[in-house]
Amino acid sequence: MGLPLGGEAELSLERRDGRLVLSGDAQRYGHPLVVEFASGKVAHRRRFGGGRGQLLARACGLAHGVTPSIVDATAGLGRDGFVLASLGAPVLLVERVAAIFALLEDGLARALRDVEIAEIIARMRLVQGDSATELGDLVAAADFPPQVIHLDPMFPHRDKSALAKKEMRLFRTLAGDDEDAPRLLEAALDVATHRVVVKRPRKAPPIEGPPPRHVLEGKTSRYDLYVHRALRAG
Repeated sequence: MGLPLGGEAELSLERRDGRLVLSGDAQRYGHPLVVEFASGKVAHRRRFGGGRGQLLARACGLAHGVTPSIVDATAGLGRDGFVLASLGAPVLLVERVAAIFALLEDGLARALRDVEIAEIIARMRLVQGDSATELGDLVAAADFPPQVIHLDPMFPHRDKSALAKKEMRLFRTLAGDDEDAPRLLEAALDVATHRVVVKRPRKAPPIEGPPPRHVLEGKTSRYDLYVHRALRAG
């Protein structure tokens, strides 16, 4: 039996084969959503994603011997947080949607039992809360130094993969769009000690607010960097 989440989506959380999954109508949402760190795309990205040379790592300051503490304030399915942790960074994951938080919590607990990645998972901590309104309190309660804050507000994905579209549709049904992105940025700028990193579609305007100091562009997305002060090797 699953736990119905209500609404027209008729989504439910249920345990299948020892994993917590979020499922809905297969035609509309595709395969059930599950957080998996030991296999699939996340594992492939850990092995072949480009290490500290990849755009995410460069944006978050993982270069030249620097390994900052990072708050992933819009944790989602934990994929970016896992990449950052795999590169040695301590990561605090913040997720506001209860069902997604539950998936993350389950995925982390299972991954911690996998000897190949347990050391990486041990660098990741998870808390539930709304970063737009509670970020300072969440970071303080976790006693976590917020050198870098990473934000990935929801935006309309144009991925050509039908599977990716269905996965994102399911995710959006629960999370919605981040209409409070300007408030999220403002909160992050108040809390981060060194920089805030915002992932955006490559051609989208910056989030309303102060302009970014630097921009790193990829093929389909970019990172807007808001820098308070330089990161240095400890």
